[in-house]
Amino acid sequence: MLVAAAVSPCPPLLVPEVAAGAAPELDAARAACTDVLGVLAAARPDRLVVVGPAEEGARGPYPEGARGSFRAFGVDLDVRLGGNGPRPRRRSAWSEPVGSADRELPASLAVAAWLLNRTDWSDAPVEGLGLEETLETERCVEAGAGIAARSDRVALLVMGDGSACRTLKAPGYLDERAAGFDAEVARALGAADVAALEALDAGLAQELKAAGRAPWQVLAGAADGAGLSGALLYEDAPYGVGYLVAAWS
Repeated sequence: MLVAAAVSPCPPLLVPEVAAGAAPELDAARAACTDVLGVLAAARPDRLVVVGPAEEGARGPYPEGARGSFRAFGVDLDVRLGGNGPRPRRRSAWSEPVGSADRELPASLAVAAWLLNRTDWSDAPVEGLGLEETLETERCVEAGAGIAARSDRVALLVMGDGSACRTLKAPGYLDERAAGFDAEVARALGAADVAALEALDAGLAQELKAAGRAPWQVLAGAADGAGLSGALLYEDAPYGVGYLVAAWS
């Protein structure tokens, strides 16, 4: 059963070494991410599952200890997914493909690993799941329900950005639909509105380059019937990309 969830954006710019001179611009977002991880720890989960968008070749499960890096962004910085505590590693909720522990984490899960390492996460075993951004809503919801059913006390760390079309200089250029899309996602996350997240238009999300759509709908599937309440801790669009931080507990 899902007992808590944290929602975070996943730009590598969250990592100060990647952002370099622009690092202070996301200090508020980093602080909010630290706060929502505290909510997860306070829920005392027995399993933490991290979900985030991934390219086709990087989707699938990642066990605790899987490694990632930010070398693709010009920074000699390595991370690993969880594994900070003294506890023995538990079996993954998913069957692990041969060599899965050796595959490098997709960028979204590498950012999650950095956040967890930054807060010295050792409260529960960690698993990662990379999601193709075009994954159908029904499959996202089913995946979330399956995650919630794996253990008595499951927590989710949900990585994903909103639209990338909020300004003329945004990665996807300006789209007048982007602000409304992000506002509805922010409202749904702040209210823990499962139905609204399930109702997000996957086609529109793809057009707006909203990488968080699939992970948010996994959250909806996991939270259905859990009776969680939500709180929106951060909402902004630096660089023309919607960044949202929320906690469900």
